[in-house]
Amino acid sequence: MSDESKSSESNSNLPALTRQVNELVLAGSLQHAEEALSKAADEHGDYAVAEVLATLPPQVTALHLAGFDGAKTSVATLLVPPKAWAESLAYLAATWPDDMIEDDPERIAENLFNHMHGVVYATDDEERRHELLSEASSSDWGATAFAIVWSLAPKEILEVAGEIGSKGRYVTGQTSADSDIVPLAIDLAKASEDGWERSLLELFPEFRNAADLADVELPEDEDEESEFPHRSTRELLYRLRKQVPSVRSAPKRSSRRSIGTDIFS
Repeated sequence: MSDESKSSESNSNLPALTRQVNELVLAGSLQHAEEALSKAADEHGDYAVAEVLATLPPQVTALHLAGFDGAKTSVATLLVPPKAWAESLAYLAATWPDDMIEDDPERIAENLFNHMHGVVYATDDEERRHELLSEASSSDWGATAFAIVWSLAPKEILEVAGEIGSKGRYVTGQTSADSDIVPLAIDLAKASEDGWERSLLELFPEFRNAADLADVELPEDEDEESEFPHRSTRELLYRLRKQVPSVRSAPKRSSRRSIGTDIFS
């Protein structure tokens, strides 16, 4: 069979595969959905699977990807298009139980970090990584999602923000405590300055300029009043919950303007 015939066959099968994956995910059969995608990848190639993932409703993509993290292999994690992943982030909030937000917000934030880390670093493709981070941080809910992750290590984020502001592309990421979150923060800043500062605005609502962060320190005691207060993990989780778009309306990018210059120039 010629490549043209394979492509034609693949395109004709996409709507049926999309419906199948959609129904399996909504039925809670994530593993079967993964098997369908894996079979399609073997028969029609990765591009066909990416096309299917691009046409799934974002709330379905969120349900599917929520079942996987960096510790689990997922065809969807490897191939989800950056825009489709970015649009699905808001809907992750709809999967979080209210009692868990109240009683164990850090656990949700850790799961969100595992999810984001798993998607962003699923491959060694730096260009795809930057596209994922840029798209994911281009909306208000994306900025809030990153801020939720940053809230697990606000002191380290504050330190690395100051380092990025002063050293630009020569940032080392060295902070007072080792954190897996710092490399993600640095990669976001490299992928999208606007997205990075947008996420900082969410965590530190009084932030207005990266230079202001250089001399600000958070207290060792979390109960001590901070010179530069930040939103709690719980508060940010509820903020993202409120940002879940209506399933009747397509997600839109934020019109918020960039507030800085190229920090890595």
